[in-house]
Amino acid sequence: MPEKKPPKTIATINFKGGVGKTTMTWCLGDYISTYQNDNTLIFDLDAQMSLTQAITLNDDGSVYEQFSDWSEKSYQTKKTVFYAIFEYISDKKFNFDVDYNFIYKITEKYHFVPSVEELYWLELELGAFDRKLMKGFMRDLLGKVSCSENVLGYNYILFDCPPSFTLLSYSILSCCDLILIPVNPDFYAVKGVPLILNALKLKIQPFPAPKIAVFMNKAKPHAGGMTKESKFYWDTVKRICHDTSKETGIDIKCFDTPIYDRADIKRSVIGKNGIPQAFVPDFRILWDNIVRFINEQR
Repeated sequence: MPEKKPPKTIATINFKGGVGKTTMTWCLGDYISTYQNDNTLIFDLDAQMSLTQAITLNDDGSVYEQFSDWSEKSYQTKKTVFYAIFEYISDKKFNFDVDYNFIYKITEKYHFVPSVEELYWLELELGAFDRKLMKGFMRDLLGKVSCSENVLGYNYILFDCPPSFTLLSYSILSCCDLILIPVNPDFYAVKGVPLILNALKLKIQPFPAPKIAVFMNKAKPHAGGMTKESKFYWDTVKRICHDTSKETGIDIKCFDTPIYDRADIKRSVIGKNGIPQAFVPDFRILWDNIVRFINEQR
């Protein structure tokens, strides 16, 4: 097999629910794999399992049998994220083999690691172990993914993160190239931005803080752009990010590439339909900004 290059890693997170974190992560991965022709792996690491449950369904609400059968085999062979964590903290050798019992193939270039119910109890399960071990878990798991001859060499790996700072969140965010924060045009979303930014700086130490990018999701469209209300909230977010970056030294970029609020994007995951064509130009611009920022020298 050709030598694999380390993938670029992007984690999507927001402490506020309902901002479209899961849908954005899915659509971004679909755009990368479909329109950029890059091998893409996406992790659902949110115990709420929103992305995993959406993939389980067809358009008509029926169960997607192919994924259901694969998932059952994954459980039987103990090839889930939870078992990977449990083995990592139990065995210093970390003999967890990465193959297609662990990674589900959605398409030829778009692959998926689902969430599992056991993640709800992860913090309790870790109580008997040295919690400091968890900080290196995702870094070591990504090493196994990159070195495995049983799966693709991935260009990009995306994470749909838990909406809070858990031990798993800490492990993910401490090894990512970019943290992507979607915000909405509303009061509470704006007020939550400094909390996220300051927490990222505090919790990720002693690891170097990754690059952080913020963009407006569910922006209200008007006359070829955003409404005055959406612009007001976005300008507020940009001011907060600028002040926080200046104060803390965190590398924060605000992308003036809004994703507008349209109903059909919510159906993009269920039925595995991919990004609606109307959204492709918006995601192209967003992705171009992401790639440019990731590759910038600090």
